[in-house]
Amino acid sequence: MNFTRWSARFPGTQRRAAARTEHAAAQAKRGEGAVPAARGGRADPGTERAAPAADGKPADPTVSGTGTGAGGGSGTSSGSGSGSGTTTAQRTGVLAAVPSLDELSVREVLGRLPALVALVHGPEHRVAYVNDAYTAGFGARTPGAPAHEALPELGELGLLPLLDQVQRSGKSRTAKNRTTPGGAHSYTVTCTPVEFPKAKPPANTAAEAGSEAEAHHTGVLIHLADVTDHAEAVERLRASERRQREAAVTLQRSLLPQELEQPDDLRVAATYQPGGTEAAVGGDWYDVITLGAGRTALVIGDVMGRGVRAAAVMGQLRTAVRAYARLDLPPHEVLQLLDGLAAEIDASQIATCVYAVHDPNEGLLAYASAGHLPILVRDEDGTVRRAADPTGPPLGTGGWLHTSGTIALGPGSTAVLYTDGLVERRGEDIDEGVAALERALSGAQGTPAVICDRLMRALGVDADHDDDVAVMVLQQPARTGADAELFHNAALELLGGIEAAPRARAFAQGVLASWRFPVELCDLGVLAASELVANSLQHGTPPMRLRLRRTDRRLIIEVTDGDDHLPRRRRAEPGDETGRGISIVATIASSWGSRRTPGGGKAVWCEFALPDK
Repeated sequence: MNFTRWSARFPGTQRRAAARTEHAAAQAKRGEGAVPAARGGRADPGTERAAPAADGKPADPTVSGTGTGAGGGSGTSSGSGSGSGTTTAQRTGVLAAVPSLDELSVREVLGRLPALVALVHGPEHRVAYVNDAYTAGFGARTPGAPAHEALPELGELGLLPLLDQVQRSGKSRTAKNRTTPGGAHSYTVTCTPVEFPKAKPPANTAAEAGSEAEAHHTGVLIHLADVTDHAEAVERLRASERRQREAAVTLQRSLLPQELEQPDDLRVAATYQPGGTEAAVGGDWYDVITLGAGRTALVIGDVMGRGVRAAAVMGQLRTAVRAYARLDLPPHEVLQLLDGLAAEIDASQIATCVYAVHDPNEGLLAYASAGHLPILVRDEDGTVRRAADPTGPPLGTGGWLHTSGTIALGPGSTAVLYTDGLVERRGEDIDEGVAALERALSGAQGTPAVICDRLMRALGVDADHDDDVAVMVLQQPARTGADAELFHNAALELLGGIEAAPRARAFAQGVLASWRFPVELCDLGVLAASELVANSLQHGTPPMRLRLRRTDRRLIIEVTDGDDHLPRRRRAEPGDETGRGISIVATIASSWGSRRTPGGGKAVWCEFALPDK
């Protein structure tokens, strides 16, 4: 080992003393001799010079050091010990720049604070001290007066009960964002218990002096930090969030149907409630679409996530559903089209959906589900049934063939379609929420709008609910008396042959006359039935059926056959002997359409609006 190199680092060696002397000399040459050494070592006598006195005479060259030498005693600046290497003048300047905390009084510290400080004592919280900032903020205060008289601003800020609490408990308390009645300032107030000796009168005896010295006051130090700027910034932020939420909710509601279509055979009501108070609303949606021939499509869905993006995706899906519904496709085919569209819109946005079609002739609700919660149906006797599978994956996943199912919806029945916000709770299985909804539905009575409100209350959905909720309720009324006379059905099986058309015209004529329609409407209905039957006889295959249905608002004529080729309206040339039947029906009827039936084949229908009574 090279001891010559490392011996300068060993304490008590001559090389270390020489190295320290050389270092001090180098500092003096650079003008750094006035700065105390970080090690506090004593410099060599040759490196220090006596400073001149105030009268210009040389000072005493012997300067006593205050540091402790290696031997433990204090000595002069001479010596080779490890004592202080700074002079008295240098040390005095440094200490003067950093005053000791003991040299500052509490009044000086509190008086220089920019915050408002007051000190009260005793059970009545009498004023002992207020600093300059407090005086500048609220004016001068009279010492010795109770706080409720001398410090009325504390009462306006609601702090007097807090002072009592702090004094009783002996623990500090903080009240945030307390605003003055005029709203000019906001403060965060901290109240801290303090104890200090009483001001005692001159004692006559030693015993009295001892008892007075032991007595103490209990007071409270009140610290008010002005947070007006912070409070105003918070309020501006909250106002901005409220405006953003209002805009998002307005967008969400504008994308939902402003008024639900009301079918002839169903009563429908729906409600939507955004979750929480944030601006990020969800993507819950619903719709009711009349398909013609008395059939109604009902749809409800939920785009996962929150914010304007989810609402925008929801709006596109709702618009697409209305377009696909006009094709009068089976429910699973509509979901198949939606699945491909959802992947094109945004593959990262997952959406669930239920699409159902109500057919009053069959008394069934045909449906298909893409990852959505099951439909619930309550029968007239109060029994609640849950729509079983099929249920496919959410929209946008692709690669899945959806299928349709059916559930009976007879007279007096009520069905509920809903989103997960109604039944999903943190820490609970979603099946428990669906079971709770079943119990609530079994006892819910009244119109669909009333049932919507009752289900929302029963499931605990209020203004502070943290998730968006959409609920749709539909009822198939059980009609009796005069109301039942406005709804009729009649059907005729057609076997084909040359006698089918005359039989259809005779059947339609008799039925429409028995329903007491005006003569003109009877003639139009017979003509439409004849043309639809003739079209089916020419282009369709058995079995064939003619069905007439009336509601309180319209007359529906429908012909079904076994061929799935859908007719279309075309222009017939003057020399053509056929091709005018559908054009005639489209001209005389209010509307017409066609669709494929589930078992194969097609249905062609037309409607006539009934005159208002």
